[in-house]
Amino acid sequence: MTTPPLFSALQVMQDAPVIPVIVLTDVAHAVPMARALVAGGVRMLEVTLRTPQALACIEAIARDVPQAVVGAGTVRSRADAQAAAQAGARFAVSPGYTSAVGQACRDAGLALLPGVATGSEIMMAREDGFTELKFFPAMQAGGPAMLKAWSGPFFDIRFCPTGGVTLSNAPDLLALPNVVCVGGSWLVPADALAQGDWARITQLARDTQKLQGK
Repeated sequence: MTTPPLFSALQVMQDAPVIPVIVLTDVAHAVPMARALVAGGVRMLEVTLRTPQALACIEAIARDVPQAVVGAGTVRSRADAQAAAQAGARFAVSPGYTSAVGQACRDAGLALLPGVATGSEIMMAREDGFTELKFFPAMQAGGPAMLKAWSGPFFDIRFCPTGGVTLSNAPDLLALPNVVCVGGSWLVPADALAQGDWARITQLARDTQKLQGK
């Protein structure tokens, strides 16, 4: 039975100009990091399933930081989607797209932001009803020029470019009419995590509020 998601992918994208792409290796960092981002005005948090600790981090944030909306990144399979939902994730982000992952997220009640890098992948995701997509890896796969080229044939698709995005190049992407927000790892630097420099993370989140999302 399909469970309706609490948030749509568009709602996730429209909440702030940047969705932080977060890699956590220590569960103890999860809650203070999430609180630091929320304090800076960023509440949609993508915790990538790239480390053994990721699911425990998602669970801790979902339990202890109710102001945050935690999602799972690097969702590549039905098992990933199910585990993320059980841990408390409310949305999912995938590096690519398959119909199996799309259906798994629907079944788990997760809003999905599927990753695409080609026109064929966009068409596959669109056929399955997904119109809000992650362009990944954005800067390596063509950046703003590719998004401009896609705006004609894929006029009904909205994107979140992720991969190689920085505070300096984000404005060029956000200026495009088919871009709603961007994904970026610069909001949660590894050295700030290691040092427990939560004030720096809050300031980085605040800095993103100057960007113009849609």
